[in-house]
Amino acid sequence: MQSRFRHVALIGKYQALGIEPVLEEIAQFVMRLGAEVSLDRDTARNTDLPGYPALDVAGVGAHCDLAVVVGGDGTMLHIARELARYGVPLIGINQGRLGFITDVPVNQVQEALGPMLRGDYEEEHRSMLEGQVVRDGEVIFDGIAMNDVVVSRGATASMVELRVEVGDQFVANLRADGLIVASPTGSTAYALSAGGPILHPGIKGWVIVPIAPHTLSNRPIVLPDASHISVEIVAGRDASANFDMQSLASLLHGDRILVRRSAHQVRFLHPRGWSYYGTLRKKLHWNEGVGS
Repeated sequence: MQSRFRHVALIGKYQALGIEPVLEEIAQFVMRLGAEVSLDRDTARNTDLPGYPALDVAGVGAHCDLAVVVGGDGTMLHIARELARYGVPLIGINQGRLGFITDVPVNQVQEALGPMLRGDYEEEHRSMLEGQVVRDGEVIFDGIAMNDVVVSRGATASMVELRVEVGDQFVANLRADGLIVASPTGSTAYALSAGGPILHPGIKGWVIVPIAPHTLSNRPIVLPDASHISVEIVAGRDASANFDMQSLASLLHGDRILVRRSAHQVRFLHPRGWSYYGTLRKKLHWNEGVGS
């Protein structure tokens, strides 16, 4: 039975040792199932894999109906943000430890990928954040994030003071090392280490998590993702705003970071039988000691 996908983009963490044989194996396997294979432009430039067309992000969005991403969660986060606007579904192949969003082990590529390419898979959609930094009424930075938007103090500053509003309602003045606005995907990243709750990807919500707050009563709060969030820099030096890996430093007093739900979602494909709870058990070692 042939692949139900006609044109597959192959995207790799090209800095990783031993990536080329893995990419070649996947490419040959996909072509044996009858699908065309292209490399994304960065992977093509940084690997020695001749004979495959190279496409930029817009080209992948226009011509490919599936992207297979080889690497870790960081690689997937980057390409997911880029391809979300095109609606291209993503399959994640993890080269190292099991990832939260790259869940096919590299040593099980053919066993897992074959049925998925033939149409036997689980599909889920993940929401993303987008926002702006506004200074004196003008937008000075636009960003999009799949994990989180983080407002944090400068390296030499002790704390920042932030004014937080949701919609048109004032929520709190917060003195802390910073503040995390995380999606359900990002709830298992920085927000989790800062004491925030885990949000199931199916929940239409965000979590706001203070980082080392001055007042212990400043606690994480879960909000509906229809809310628009505003974070204003009230005090503190050299604060920064980070949209996943995109950063704007040296924010000024009065700057506002505006966060809302992106109009685009990321489409992930998983092997049949995939379980979000199973991923949590493996990543967070929830099953250790059971039966011992």
